[in-house]
Amino acid sequence: MKKRRFLSLLLLLALLISCVSLYACKKSENEGNNKKKTEKFSEYSLDYFDTATTITGYAETREEFDKISQEILSKLAEYHKLFTIYHRYNGIENLCTVNELKDGAHRTVTVDPRIIDLLLYAKDVYSKTGGKVNVAMGSVLSIWHDYRTEGMNEPADAKLPPNELLTEAAKHTNIDNVIIDKEKSTVFLADPKMSLDVGAIAKGYAVEMIARSLEEKEVTGYVINVGGNVRTVGIKGDGKPWVAGIENPNDDENEPYIAYLNLSGESLVTSGSYQRYYTVEGKNYHHIIDPATNMPAERYLSVSIVCKDSGLADGLSTALFCMSYEEGLAILEAIDGAEAIWVFRDGTRKQSSGFFKYVK
Repeated sequence: MKKRRFLSLLLLLALLISCVSLYACKKSENEGNNKKKTEKFSEYSLDYFDTATTITGYAETREEFDKISQEILSKLAEYHKLFTIYHRYNGIENLCTVNELKDGAHRTVTVDPRIIDLLLYAKDVYSKTGGKVNVAMGSVLSIWHDYRTEGMNEPADAKLPPNELLTEAAKHTNIDNVIIDKEKSTVFLADPKMSLDVGAIAKGYAVEMIARSLEEKEVTGYVINVGGNVRTVGIKGDGKPWVAGIENPNDDENEPYIAYLNLSGESLVTSGSYQRYYTVEGKNYHHIIDPATNMPAERYLSVSIVCKDSGLADGLSTALFCMSYEEGLAILEAIDGAEAIWVFRDGTRKQSSGFFKYVK
């Protein structure tokens, strides 16, 4: 009797296990069937920050992707108009306005709060990089911009800026003379001969602000690339990390990229001497100016930074380009989650200790 009851209990237990297993399988099958299928889409623009913008993302439909990509481009347009130092726009007091109105009356300019946030961020990056990223260097950078533009347009007449001109301009680059009132949202340049140039951080900062707005809405599966400032938002639609290549500055067709990185919400930014330059008497002069010399930095061909914050990555890539490898490592050690790879002028490569965790 006990044996029969025991066998009956075993049979009942087996039936229960079978039912649970069938239910679990069915549930798993239904969940798989209910999982939304996404496709990869891309959008391209040449309208902002004087460079190419590519937006890639995963969505169920083209319409869904277009809605998000147009939101990204719309915000990028706003940041472009606010941060440019080359154009003024009706109804907008931008950084070009600040630079133009500093002379004579030394007018205090009321600006959009996003400009205030950028300039406060710039002062923080200045501190983090020992002054190697200085948005108050506009007086020096504008001279190089003019000579570089003229040299690229008329290569036969290309020449270097006179050293005395650069030395005089460098006297007007004290970032403490950029007076910011956050409550009143005003900017005042205390030195009438100084000017702002936010090129070292503006693109990265704008991309970071846009990426954060997407993350706040729990949007994922996107990557924003503005002139090489790459910011990933989550992972790809297939559940895998984004893969980003670091271009070989030596233009080697056998090795077009020096590394491929897995990115899942991080940024990748490269500063290099191999794209924007002009030539004087057979020597190339690029656009990354070392504040210590007022001349193009000469240690590296490129420096690439990986970290969460695209604005910080932008600034760090410029800063580390203008300092020794050892100084750069010391800067990175003080910043959580930032890694780098350097390509020296002789082709030698060095990396920070945590860089390889991103390598595919």
